[in-house]
Amino acid sequence: MQGDPVTLYVNKVGPYHNPQETYHYYTLPVCRPKEVHHKSLSLGEVLDGDRMAESLYEIKFRENTEKKLLCQLTLTEKEVDQLREAIEELYYFEFVLDDIPIWGFVGYMEESGFLPHSHKVGLWTHLDFNIEYNGNSVIFANVSVKDSKPVPLEEGGAGHGAVGTGGGLALSFSYSVHWFESPLNHARRAERLRDYSFFPKTLEIHWLSIINSLVLVVLLLGFVIIILMRVLKNDFARYNVEEEGGCDDLDQGDNGWKIIHTDVFRFPPYKSLLCAVLGVGAQFLTLATGIIVMALLGMFNVHRHGAINSAAIMLYALTSCVSGYCSCSFYTQIHGQRWVWNIILTSSLFSAPLFLTWSVVNSVHWWSGSTQALPASTVLLLLGAWVLVGFPLTVIGGIVGKNRAGNFQAPCRTRNIARQIPTQPWYKHTAVHMAIGGFLPFSAISVELYYIFATVWGREHYTLYGILLCVFAILLSVGACISVALTYFLLSGEDYRWWWRSVLSTGSTGLFIFVYSVFYYRNRSSMSGLVQSAEFFGYSLLTALVFSLMLGTVSFWASLVFIRYIYRSLKMD
Repeated sequence: MQGDPVTLYVNKVGPYHNPQETYHYYTLPVCRPKEVHHKSLSLGEVLDGDRMAESLYEIKFRENTEKKLLCQLTLTEKEVDQLREAIEELYYFEFVLDDIPIWGFVGYMEESGFLPHSHKVGLWTHLDFNIEYNGNSVIFANVSVKDSKPVPLEEGGAGHGAVGTGGGLALSFSYSVHWFESPLNHARRAERLRDYSFFPKTLEIHWLSIINSLVLVVLLLGFVIIILMRVLKNDFARYNVEEEGGCDDLDQGDNGWKIIHTDVFRFPPYKSLLCAVLGVGAQFLTLATGIIVMALLGMFNVHRHGAINSAAIMLYALTSCVSGYCSCSFYTQIHGQRWVWNIILTSSLFSAPLFLTWSVVNSVHWWSGSTQALPASTVLLLLGAWVLVGFPLTVIGGIVGKNRAGNFQAPCRTRNIARQIPTQPWYKHTAVHMAIGGFLPFSAISVELYYIFATVWGREHYTLYGILLCVFAILLSVGACISVALTYFLLSGEDYRWWWRSVLSTGSTGLFIFVYSVFYYRNRSSMSGLVQSAEFFGYSLLTALVFSLMLGTVSFWASLVFIRYIYRSLKMD
């Protein structure tokens, strides 16, 4: 209703080019109430670095205000230096009004001339709030400084609203509020925020690049499948001609993948670690699919601060049962005995690196005073979610998987004595397969990867969730096809050590993604400083690990299905 108070929360400030380096607004020497009251925040908002607090701004619904005094401050020389340093680093502020973020710069900086060189730094002491409404709802809000002049921040400087005194710099802060009627209703106000651009719109949709990438990937898949099927058809025709003996006589006078039928299903070393990788990979495949589906359903709009963070944590905890089930089930099938150790390894395979990375990054944020440093209550909440939900579900899933595990279905029996593996050419070595198997899936997502990085490490709002789902499906398809092809070439050289090779071949895509993150940091962003660098590279390593686990899992199961198929298709009476 007209005249009702509208609360304006101050939130955070930070360098314009470092999106994850943010500090509480009241760390700057600005107008503040005698007692600071913080707004209760959701888990996602806290993880996003939000620290909303009540302000001195008095805004009433649909009532204009002209140049109302906010407060008067006398800044010490140290406080002036603090503000000057913040303005030189292009600090912006973020306020929140009815869940609508409002951005603006703390001050103004001008560099001019070479000889003589001019360096001017000014502070905005007057803000104009422009608020749009429809009925009884706030639709949009922004802040403007076009009708005011900045106060120069120089020792003994004076300007509009500032008086230089012997004890410091006296400033008068003021604000104006203007209300405008909007044709948009409350349900469509997210469109207004998306159209507004305080930050530059660097994320253009290159539809031609996306379509070109998709077409190339489809052609690649078709090429691999057709060639492989023709080669297999010739192999089956050759191997099944004049086949009179049993399974144990198939290797007489033959070579190629047929001759190693008694070794191809020999269980690999480090069974528990392999099963843990497959379990956690299956968990992240489930989590990623869930996040994309939730996004397609419109659950992550621009007004829900940190909603995607909360959803990711919730899904990670709930899908822990998937990792326990898949890992322990397969571990039992390949005759693993230490199933308790397998469950512990599965639960800590990702959570341990995550905790280590978070500890380092959070310590850097805490040391710098950034709002990205999580408070103790949030840390205890996250730890409780893992201890009380994530780990127990992993154990339950593991027990269910162990009890429901069947036998490992191998078309051929395995001999006790392993066959000697012939010397392999250089192009069949693990490093070469990792380079091929990692680069091709990476090339399938390279275009979309830029948009994701610009969203996570920039200030863009990602909206192409339909395209993302298609790219995700193509990524998994390419990983599976490339893994099958590389596994066939490996077996053709009479090398039966395909278990770990299939995981590493396309799992190496994570390495390419991390290399791309270094390229993005140096050439596609303006990020700098210890705080932002620690956050970027720490979580980029975790992202690379997640992709490695997901693609390693997909490629392993694709290879296993393929190997079972080709050996079952042989005439082995």
